[in-house]
Amino acid sequence: MGEQLRENVPAQEVLGSIREEVLATTKLPMAIDFMLAELRHLGTFSTAMSRLGHYFTPFQCYVMAEAEDDRRRFDLRIALDILAREAQYRAEGISRQGLFLYQLEVISRNRLGYDRGLEAIAGDPSFDEPWREWILTVRRQIGIVETADLIYVRSEYYRERAAQRGAEPELSPPAVLFGRREGRIAWANRRKDPIYLFAALHRQLGYPEVPRTRSEDPEERLLPVLARRVEQLETRLKLVEEEQRGGFDLSKFYERPPGPANA
Repeated sequence: MGEQLRENVPAQEVLGSIREEVLATTKLPMAIDFMLAELRHLGTFSTAMSRLGHYFTPFQCYVMAEAEDDRRRFDLRIALDILAREAQYRAEGISRQGLFLYQLEVISRNRLGYDRGLEAIAGDPSFDEPWREWILTVRRQIGIVETADLIYVRSEYYRERAAQRGAEPELSPPAVLFGRREGRIAWANRRKDPIYLFAALHRQLGYPEVPRTRSEDPEERLLPVLARRVEQLETRLKLVEEEQRGGFDLSKFYERPPGPANA
């Protein structure tokens, strides 16, 4: 869908063609029909997605809702790329760490808003109760506590360093959610922009990268402009040739002035 939208194909036409391509042995065509009806009546995908909870997670619905918000500068095509990359990652076999970091980077890089975004992430069924509790804690503390610190203190690396310092073990320590490598990377990227943290996680651990806005190729924009100018020049040359042959009659473009109204 994202590829065809870039070619300026109407969304309703794209969704209709996708509906014909999917397997008829599944219930997916019914879901697409519902989305197509919602698109025709309301002009949005997200409202239909939110009512198809067995197909879409709250985070996916949130991303689409933000892309459809006229007040946001968040491209719908980028939103579709984000969902496609997440679906590919899920098909390859996700880890909770990788999924959370991918979704958090989506919010951070596209400035979608941490409050509603993290609430949507917490609603993802891929996360169990300890993860959901921690994500909601991050929702309350992010902006006050650095992202790298929030990850570091819930990692195995933090526990190792605490043991080396001889710190007394906690009576009921919180669950460890990140491994030693994630903890080391988070520690190394404290007091830095979170984008550096995400980039290091991509390089070192192979976590999925978030699709970014593609910069337009100036040559791609130049060709349509040149084509329009050539068409305009051809039209002008035809007019000049007609005028030189004496066959160009301007009188056919004249209009008679309106006569006086009948009494």
